[in-house]
Amino acid sequence: MGEINKPRLARRLGLLTLSATGICSMLGASINVVPFMIHRSVEGIGPYVLPAFIFAMVPALFAAFAYGILSSAMPRAGGSYLYASRGLNPYLGFIASFSQWFGLSIVIGVIAYICIPFIRDVAMGLGFLNLSNSLEEPIIRVGLALFLIWLFVMININGTKSYENTLLPMMVLMFLLGGIVILFGFIYEHSDFIKAYQLSENRQIEINSQTNFEWRTFLSAAAILFASFIGFDSIAQAGSEAKNPSINLPKAILLAILTVGLFYFLYTAAVYNTIPWSFIASEAQSKDISAPGLLSYILPSWLGVAIILGAAIALINDLPAMLLSVSRLMFAWAEDGIFPSSVARVHQTKQTPHIALLLAGGMASVGVLGSHFAGDFFLGIDIMVTSMMVNFLLMCITLLSIKKTNPTLAKNINVIKNRKYQLAIGWFGTLFLILFLTIHTYKDLTSSVENWYFHSTAVWSLVMVFGSIIFLFNWYKIGKRGKNQYEHFKFLPEE
Repeated sequence: MGEINKPRLARRLGLLTLSATGICSMLGASINVVPFMIHRSVEGIGPYVLPAFIFAMVPALFAAFAYGILSSAMPRAGGSYLYASRGLNPYLGFIASFSQWFGLSIVIGVIAYICIPFIRDVAMGLGFLNLSNSLEEPIIRVGLALFLIWLFVMININGTKSYENTLLPMMVLMFLLGGIVILFGFIYEHSDFIKAYQLSENRQIEINSQTNFEWRTFLSAAAILFASFIGFDSIAQAGSEAKNPSINLPKAILLAILTVGLFYFLYTAAVYNTIPWSFIASEAQSKDISAPGLLSYILPSWLGVAIILGAAIALINDLPAMLLSVSRLMFAWAEDGIFPSSVARVHQTKQTPHIALLLAGGMASVGVLGSHFAGDFFLGIDIMVTSMMVNFLLMCITLLSIKKTNPTLAKNINVIKNRKYQLAIGWFGTLFLILFLTIHTYKDLTSSVENWYFHSTAVWSLVMVFGSIIFLFNWYKIGKRGKNQYEHFKFLPEE
């Protein structure tokens, strides 16, 4: 009787909220910071940031199609973990999702940490100089970043309505204020910016229009910009809470990546249309820069404050959607017996996985502290890129293997049912992702850093060793209970 009355996740998320979850997970640092700070991480990319951006979208699109197809057959919480553990191999399913969980958890902390300078700049633009100066203090910056994380943990725990009422209005504001950048970025030109900068700073800008195209540099930049398209997978994690999931999950995934891809292109193109790439590259070497900060030289002060506010909202809006994503992964592990069963508890009245959300908040807090002590947020982004490339690669391989590994679930696919198309998506996605992962790993291992733990590949490898130990320990426990482990992972969790 107690099991019958056990609280479960409720299917309350419609297509709009699911799409917003993916969109808000993708927009933020990816649009306001990464396309401009890329010049620090990949010197020599020069004027080829936009082409690299477009090229980075190719493997992400194949991965999105793989996610969409698999989500139609397995609409449950846990997304990538469920797909790979049922359609490929239980161990690989856990490692794929553990990789994803670790990368996203760290990046939640990174995003919360880099939100604070945007809030500082809004305060400065509004004339609150004392407040702005106080946000430079390390203890206040770290404390406020932690506050943001735990605020959104509580909002998520409070239920679907609380989540929607936070996410949707901020998404609308994010697009409206981001639209200012696109509009004025295409109105102004390089000459307008040069005049405004010289008037403001009383110094000349050296414009460099000469640069050599190198495939190695281009591909390295594309591998980092790939991070901009990570986030649509958060939709799949909400599989147990989606209305009409077999239809709405694939639709939301494709809507999210196409909407964000178009917005990314227009936004980045607009900034580079106004500001010379050589100036952006030079500034990125000496300080942290962002689109609002760059455009503040040419826009009226009130518009400058508006776009900085839009950037802050875009960053903050990453947090509730990404917390939803990582918490549902842990929830799914616990349901399968890979994590303690308490992590799969659902709040009696709110019907949310409150224990998993609290753990997600704890891990994200580690990301805040890591960002502060490392002194460079690109380490966190590099870890996420490695993690998600591995995850997306295994999703494409799962699409190739599912018909043989789990024909029963393969029959439930109701999006792109033609097997030839599925195989084409799986193979192209696999090949592109192997290419990107190889380039990204090589760049990381050959980079000069002070200590080994500043290599994202080394940190990621250690995390995978830890994840393997967790899986093997619990795999043994499942077998000890008299269950056939492989059969245990053939079926979807009960709703």
